[in-house]
Amino acid sequence: MDWLDNMNKAIEYIESNLTDEISYERASRIACCSVFHFQRMFSYIAGVSLSEYIRRRKMTLAAFDLQSTEELVIDLSLKYGYESPTAFNRAFQGIHGISPSKARKADSDLKAYPKISFTISIKGEEQMNYRIVEKEEFRIIGFKEHYEMNVDEAFAKVPLFWQKIIKEGRVPKILSMMNKKPSGLLGVSTCMNGKDFDYYIAVASDIPIREDLSEYKIPSGTWAIFECIGPMPDSIQSL
Repeated sequence: MDWLDNMNKAIEYIESNLTDEISYERASRIACCSVFHFQRMFSYIAGVSLSEYIRRRKMTLAAFDLQSTEELVIDLSLKYGYESPTAFNRAFQGIHGISPSKARKADSDLKAYPKISFTISIKGEEQMNYRIVEKEEFRIIGFKEHYEMNVDEAFAKVPLFWQKIIKEGRVPKILSMMNKKPSGLLGVSTCMNGKDFDYYIAVASDIPIREDLSEYKIPSGTWAIFECIGPMPDSIQSL
């Protein structure tokens, strides 16, 4: 599959630049998707954020350098892209649990995180129900927040946005304005230009909006709709 090959090529790019500057934009172009979606796909498939994977790989190589060379810690910190030995020391201890100086000892317990690769394993014991539909343009209205294109921060901030809207009792207000399909309360990411994006907690509606609400028109297109059943937050129907 092309997308799988592209993801692995992006990993090759990252691996070949662990001692240089790694561009998320270039990696995402290799993977043929936006920076936002590349980070989301990576986190979903690998079970760890892209930034954390890079940190683990750098510290794996740094530990090897400490035990196999006589490079100074200050030189290694620059080699792996850290602005100071203090920042490097903090990252190293976060992974290995000991300082770089202690890691030079032959009997040190260190951790190694191997290079990741993406493959497909087809088991077939679970089915996924879905359908392909053509959808006309529709309009959503609701509450909006703006975020920088940082997946780690977004994963932390978006749930807080939901908590805020629910706690303030604003969900029933927008649900009362829902009069179009798709039905239900929606979480929608928009304007993903690689730098920032807007996130809406909204409903489909053609009712004129109030001053405290925002609107967005979702263009017509072909949709793959997957069935997702279960209580939130374990199961969330995303569009």
